[in-house]
Amino acid sequence: MIVHTIEDTCLVYLLADPATRSAVAIDAGSGRWLERLASYGVDVVTDVLVTHHHRDQVEGLPLLAATGTRVWVPENEVELIADADHHWQRRNLANDYDLHTDRFSLLSSAPVTGVMKDYSTSEIGHLSVRTLPTPGHTPGSVSYLIDGYAFTGDLIHSPGKVWSAAALQWSYVGMEGAAMTMASLLQLLDHQPRALLPSHGTRMDDPLAAVTATCAALQDLVTVRLGTPSGLPAKLEDPYVELSPHLLMNRTSESRSYALLSDSGTALLIDYGYDLTTSIPTGGPRHVVRPWLPSLRALQRDYGIERVEVAIPTHYHDDHVAAFNLMREVHGTEVWASAPVAHVLENPAHYDLPCLWYEPIPCAQHVANGAAIRWREYELSMHALPGHTLYASAIEFEADGRRVLATGDQQTGSWSPDGVAEIPNFQYANAFAAEDYVASAALYQRLQPELMISGHWDPRAVTPSYLDELTRLGDEVARAHRALLPPSDPVFTGAVRISPYRVDAVNGRPFSVRVSVPADLVVPPGWECRRVDASEFVVVPRVDQPVRRARIAAGITRDGIYLGQLAEALVDVHLS
Repeated sequence: MIVHTIEDTCLVYLLADPATRSAVAIDAGSGRWLERLASYGVDVVTDVLVTHHHRDQVEGLPLLAATGTRVWVPENEVELIADADHHWQRRNLANDYDLHTDRFSLLSSAPVTGVMKDYSTSEIGHLSVRTLPTPGHTPGSVSYLIDGYAFTGDLIHSPGKVWSAAALQWSYVGMEGAAMTMASLLQLLDHQPRALLPSHGTRMDDPLAAVTATCAALQDLVTVRLGTPSGLPAKLEDPYVELSPHLLMNRTSESRSYALLSDSGTALLIDYGYDLTTSIPTGGPRHVVRPWLPSLRALQRDYGIERVEVAIPTHYHDDHVAAFNLMREVHGTEVWASAPVAHVLENPAHYDLPCLWYEPIPCAQHVANGAAIRWREYELSMHALPGHTLYASAIEFEADGRRVLATGDQQTGSWSPDGVAEIPNFQYANAFAAEDYVASAALYQRLQPELMISGHWDPRAVTPSYLDELTRLGDEVARAHRALLPPSDPVFTGAVRISPYRVDAVNGRPFSVRVSVPADLVVPPGWECRRVDASEFVVVPRVDQPVRRARIAAGITRDGIYLGQLAEALVDVHLS
């Protein structure tokens, strides 16, 4: 392999195979360098690997694609390249507090052959390519390891420098990208690259020195802007708190996850969302939301864990499950879940709920609430835990002689006898009901756990007085709602809903929906609708052009009184 460095809108690296006079390019730049391709001893560029979506990296993709070059892009940023129109149409412009630099992206779509998956090794052209997640300059940036060289995009410019500080400020008051850049650089050193080759800057033949200097400069920037240094590098090095010899808490993740260790050298994780993150996620387009797996390296290094066999969620929220699909792809991890939670994970389009993950998450085991399942030397029992959300389960098990109960985000666990209040963490859009905390308090009294572990707060040693406080709190939650509200609220409690909530349909082809209560279904003019029974319907869309988010509604009549269209569903209709 011969590496040619081409100065363009970014540094384009041409990885040439003299025997075949072919090459693989790292980033496209403007593409104008194709006019002098023969001067590098190359007749054809078989493939181009994109490190991130910025225009100075990808402007030339249409030119390369027109010559037959295959285009490979980071999985997390594919929509910004392959579906640029959608991005520009939905990007918020007014009253905008989102500082992600996704407006420095393609003005129109470019063809994409495929995606480069995090942690994968792929044969691209004449090369073996290892793809590493390296968020920082953008959330979805990757670096490519090829023959010992690390092609790092704009993660680093030169020793002690980065290409842009503005790109590191993802939110209006944060420096998330700076912290993530440090974590990415430190993990890159795990692979012992012989050189770092950036998109802007200079080749670095002493990666350790370059990373050390750059992390120091980034830490200084964070301290100047926020008043305190980032704690992410220290968390990366030491992510786990040992609650007992076989139960660890991951302090780097949002929400907190827990590792149950088996003497077989394997682990089970309870929840695993955004590892090594800088803040609570707030949703957004797929390209700004990126799970990765940095803390798992410490499980092997410090605890001899060769594989995470199973992951179990307390509930479906993205900060508890975002990395599940990635773990399955990279480590073969199976997802086990209580049956109600599993249905949400596998069918997110069926639900109108906050904090849903973007893609379905397949579950290898659906465990009924009230039932137990065996993993290695442990037995784990599932218990319905409505409150924070209807689709949640408490997970009961014994570790190192203590009865442990994982309760997700149900309550803060902050109460103390000297007057610190316990907070019930309910959100109405999660399908909360007034009596939920009465039910969870009764569950705790019945199970009598010795340790309660939660998603965002410190583990709690359980005492009788704490259980009594949770009983009092449940009664207070119910009392406050009874005093404030009339007997029924069919709209905002989710009592009336259409499933699936999001439908992907083809013009002229029937699809089925079900309403949670007896109803009439209202569809757009010209569409066909046939009732199957009191709550199931078959709909045939009729359109003359593609439609995005057409609305159908459930009209509800109760005791002879028409209450209106109390629930809706959204339908995308394609012509074929």
